[in-house]
Amino acid sequence: MNGAVKPSPAVGAASVTGSSPAASTASPAPSPWPTFLLASIAVFLVSLDSTVLFAAFGAVRAGFPAASSADVSWVLNAYTVVYAALLVPAGRLADLHGRKRVFITGVLVFLLASLLCGLAPQVGWLIAARVLQAVGAALLTPASLAIVLSAFPADKRAVAVSLWGAVSGLAAALGPSIGSLVVDKLGWPWAFYLNLPLGLFSVWRGAQVLRESRNPDNAAPLDVPGVLLLVIGVGAIALGIVRSEALGWRAGAVWGSVAAGVLALLAFTRWARHTPAPAIDLTLFKDRTYRFVNLATLSFGMAFAMMFFGFFFFMTKVWHYTLPQAGVAVTPGPLLVIPVAVLSGRWAAKHGHRGLLVGGSLVYALGGLWFWTMAGPTPDYLHTWLPGMFLTGTGVGMVLPALSGAAVAHLPPQRFGIGSAVNQAVRQVGAVMGVAFTVALLGHEGLALADFKWLYGSHIALALVTALLCLPVRTGPRHR
Repeated sequence: MNGAVKPSPAVGAASVTGSSPAASTASPAPSPWPTFLLASIAVFLVSLDSTVLFAAFGAVRAGFPAASSADVSWVLNAYTVVYAALLVPAGRLADLHGRKRVFITGVLVFLLASLLCGLAPQVGWLIAARVLQAVGAALLTPASLAIVLSAFPADKRAVAVSLWGAVSGLAAALGPSIGSLVVDKLGWPWAFYLNLPLGLFSVWRGAQVLRESRNPDNAAPLDVPGVLLLVIGVGAIALGIVRSEALGWRAGAVWGSVAAGVLALLAFTRWARHTPAPAIDLTLFKDRTYRFVNLATLSFGMAFAMMFFGFFFFMTKVWHYTLPQAGVAVTPGPLLVIPVAVLSGRWAAKHGHRGLLVGGSLVYALGGLWFWTMAGPTPDYLHTWLPGMFLTGTGVGMVLPALSGAAVAHLPPQRFGIGSAVNQAVRQVGAVMGVAFTVALLGHEGLALADFKWLYGSHIALALVTALLCLPVRTGPRHR
């Protein structure tokens, strides 16, 4: 897009190549909204993909009858582990090789992998295609945000970033209803084929509209050892948790896998202290607020994944809703997140994030308590389920955006990008653990209501842990 506004040094974006100074001064800058639209389409697909897979889990498992729930859980977890490990390095690659180039490459990889997912003849092939899909998602996500920041003048960037985040929230809200309906009517492969039309449009128009930009000061080569240690560490811990469903918590294989994961993560922390550009920059955690916010992000990421994933198990296995009915039934909660997040953001700008984080975590715990006490074997959506959805949706809308904002509140402007990316990676790790625990609790045949009592009890406990972890957070105006 010719004549885009040059990004400020605070954002760290380099000047854009390919337009002459004379042309820039002679004509007014065109609207940045076409750039925003194209960058947001791809992020919409990445966010949609995750919630669609929560809804499609049962259909995918039915499509591979020889596979266990633990096997199929890696359709979710393999993607999330790789995505989390690559988010920060992918942002640096975009700074090094160009945001437009990495963005379009990421979308193409994501689309190719989506096609391969739908065509997978065995669950192993599907998991491998999901790993490739995670590589594409990790490439396009930070490049997309950098492209959006580069397109807008400095005084409009806060609004643009908020809208960019709202696109992800909208996709997460629409995913259950759209995905469950499509999967029910056309089969589980269409959970992945959904990505193709919009993704191809984003590539086609992006090649014409987007302008190239780089930031060599923030660029770095890929930290391959660090990424591998992160993938092995998080993956091994998740594997141990998932295998506990079949082997029991006392099994040596379970604890051996967890121990191997912990050792790999310890090895990563040692590696990260001595490499110039690690996959996750541990120096960020020297800030007390950043440290506690990320611990809270980990616990809340687990609680959120357990709640959202568990909804579909309960609806389809206990109340025997059809998949489309279950998708529509869980939609009010995610839809409520967006307006609550907007109001919460305004409040946080004046008063800081701690009140929102602690209060929202307690509201979220109340949602878990509501389901724990009220949800029974007899379907009663309006009086039993809907109030719980309002509580959890309100809690998520208060907590998730506040965690993202509090994570970067104390960071200098040039570290906003990497600080936010690390926080998002931590959230993805929490999601991996949440999915693993949910499969361990609910992945067996003959589910009983008592199994969900354990799930909602864990939901409550993790929400309360999040509230406690947020007490030391200080981001109000006088702490900035």
